[in-house]
Amino acid sequence: MNWQRETDTDGIAWLTLDKPGTSTNVLSRDVLVELDGHLQTLRSAPPRGVVIRSGKASGFIAGADVNEFAQLESAEQAYEMVRAAHAILAHLESLPCPTVCIINGFALGGGLELALACRYRIGIRSDRFSIGLPEVMLGIHPGFGGTVRAVRRVGMSTALEMMLTGKTLRADKALRAGFIDRLVYPADAEAVARELIARRPKQRQPRLLDRVLSWRGVRGLVKQKLVAQVAAKARKEHYPAPYAIIDLWVDHGAHGEAAYDAEARSISNLMVGEASRNLVRVFALQERLKNLGGKTGVPFERVHVVGAGVMGGDIAAWCAQRGLNVTLQDRELKFIQPALQRAREGFEKRFKDPVKAGELMTRLTADVAGDGVPRADVIIEAIFENVDAKHELFARVEPRMQASAILASNTSSIMLEQLDDKLPDPGRLVGIHFFNPVSQLPLVEIVRGEASSEDTVQRAIAFTRKIDKLPLPCRSAPGFLVNRVLVPYLYEAMFAVQEGVPLEVVDEAALRYGMPMGPVELADVVGLDVCKHVGDIVSAALGKQKPDTSRIEALIAAKKLGRKSGEGFYVWKDGKAVKPPGPHPDPPAELEDRLILAMANECAAVLREGIVTDADLVDAGTIFGCGFAPFRGGPLTYARKRGIDAVVARLEELERRYGPRFAPDSGWSQVRAKP
Repeated sequence: MNWQRETDTDGIAWLTLDKPGTSTNVLSRDVLVELDGHLQTLRSAPPRGVVIRSGKASGFIAGADVNEFAQLESAEQAYEMVRAAHAILAHLESLPCPTVCIINGFALGGGLELALACRYRIGIRSDRFSIGLPEVMLGIHPGFGGTVRAVRRVGMSTALEMMLTGKTLRADKALRAGFIDRLVYPADAEAVARELIARRPKQRQPRLLDRVLSWRGVRGLVKQKLVAQVAAKARKEHYPAPYAIIDLWVDHGAHGEAAYDAEARSISNLMVGEASRNLVRVFALQERLKNLGGKTGVPFERVHVVGAGVMGGDIAAWCAQRGLNVTLQDRELKFIQPALQRAREGFEKRFKDPVKAGELMTRLTADVAGDGVPRADVIIEAIFENVDAKHELFARVEPRMQASAILASNTSSIMLEQLDDKLPDPGRLVGIHFFNPVSQLPLVEIVRGEASSEDTVQRAIAFTRKIDKLPLPCRSAPGFLVNRVLVPYLYEAMFAVQEGVPLEVVDEAALRYGMPMGPVELADVVGLDVCKHVGDIVSAALGKQKPDTSRIEALIAAKKLGRKSGEGFYVWKDGKAVKPPGPHPDPPAELEDRLILAMANECAAVLREGIVTDADLVDAGTIFGCGFAPFRGGPLTYARKRGIDAVVARLEELERRYGPRFAPDSGWSQVRAKP
């Protein structure tokens, strides 16, 4: 039983959802069918009012059950499922009595769509409060009436922005937008629900401008601007869902039964499309990484970071933002102060609240003397990539650490076996490798050296989840996983530049495939000095063919390191690369394959060498660490879709033309073997 129904002495029916066996409510088929049974009973004998709420402390409803999406075999089957859900929520909306939804924690996707079918919505104040319609992140759009009711409730501006971006709203913004009618403290929720049922206030209407913009003759004029905004971020052939959202609104204006049927037809086609299938798989990979943290119960309160450069400073700021107390050490205060200033600016930009930023800054302390080491639960080394310097640092830090503390290196390329050989207990060292920019890239590689103890690795994974990052356990090897597979991709871009292909054309080849940015721009983002250093290590260790690096060396010598210095391959303004105005020539016909298959071939090698345990983790690492096009599902999933034999044949063709760097790795047999 998912729902509990009770009617109190005032004649109000209380429907509480508490799905058994899970910490989070989802709108699975059985939940909806059971709800409909209660609604039919309530319709036959209407109570004074109905209140819907969650029985779970975690939140209201997280959305539809995405596991059910994989069971859909055709668009027609999906259509039937969606229309059945439409009917149930229509039954809720048409009950002959006031309906109130109490939202605690979150109401996402189908959870918010259910809430929108109620006459009133109450939000419970909390820092965790979050509502949204993030279905676009799964390659679909709201399908339980959300494309209609959201526009009707709050107007097209807010509703379309939420649906097109997948962004969520916090409590105050949700109240201002009109998604919720009241924002209350937990103890007041029931009383306010009773008040709304008794008073039956008139429902809020969207503002006049939104109503005007939704007029039939105006919608077509607005469409061009909406499409341009979406096209600047996503191509229709890669991500069709946001374009479908615009079409639904333009064609129907969120009015009439036809709008619901069109929503059902549209989402049904998207649900069985390749992009959505892959994005749902990416969601599953993300959940798998989240669950690696388990329930260890390990307390983490204090972090000490050594090295206040870009990476060290940003790691420290992220840990402080996630609620930990952080001490940041460097040789002199003057090296720490820029990191503290950058942290404050980042907090103010993120929270739009100087008071909140000030509170977070109290968690982040400059510590030239390293006084935070003995109290820290985690010590993260983030100094420059030099084995001797790291040895010297560990020799000073390790004797002062708590016995239970984690000693971690943020090294991006040095194998742990080169770093732990002088430690009294090498088992306590682990790699915790963040990616730049720390605040945007969710992945953290948890690198296990030959001597790393299982307890240390598991606690490092738990720490990574504590700070809301995705842990990827991998074996110590040159470049680990992410940098290992990025090197041939970036090198191939440089080979193309050597051949005379303009920088922006090289990038365009990757963008047409679906990458969020091209390899040249990515090199600027990572930092040309970092790219060269990692590339030298990986290529030397694995015998990789290198392109001519004289251009990169000249830029590095001129201190043109990429985005962080304001110029690299491109000039950077306001955080964006300035590229020559178009039109540009089309990329060479083979360039897309050269870039993508260079990376995919290295992924096959990583799988063969056991750097991670399976092909799914290879795909996860490239998506969450390299930014590999999510709608493709990962390099190895893409290769399976294309056909392993076809990929190997294409690599052999490229090998004949460009040399041994394209020789197919023997690991493709393992990729082929996966069901």
